[in-house]
Amino acid sequence: MSILDKMVKDGDGRFWGFLGCRYIKGSNQEVQIALTAGEQHTNSMGIIHGGVLTSLMDQAMGMVATAAMEVDGCVTTNLNVHFLAPMRQGELIVTSSVLHQAGRSITTQSEVRDESGTLGCMATATFRVAKPRG
Repeated sequence: MSILDKMVKDGDGRFWGFLGCRYIKGSNQEVQIALTAGEQHTNSMGIIHGGVLTSLMDQAMGMVATAAMEVDGCVTTNLNVHFLAPMRQGELIVTSSVLHQAGRSITTQSEVRDESGTLGCMATATFRVAKPRG
């Protein structure tokens, strides 16, 4: 079982499952996940809460970082988010990829798009190895 498959399998009873994330595809350089955003994901203005969008990107970037580093776990040490357009209820697709890798650190990027392709937000994050493989 790949590290990505293991993360998805173990995630159902964790924050992953609480949010309602779905794994689409992944490799050691790119991960794609999705969420069918519902009313429970919105804020008082009726748009998807920024914390939900940030959590989705952090999750996908953590997954690609873990796969790229070939370790059992990474932790976020820095996260920078840009909100570009309001996201509404419906399908959200998150794509994350590796930007730079050196030693025990890795920098990633992510974006969230809705089903029409509108770019809602983007982020970069740095991760550090927390659990070496083994």
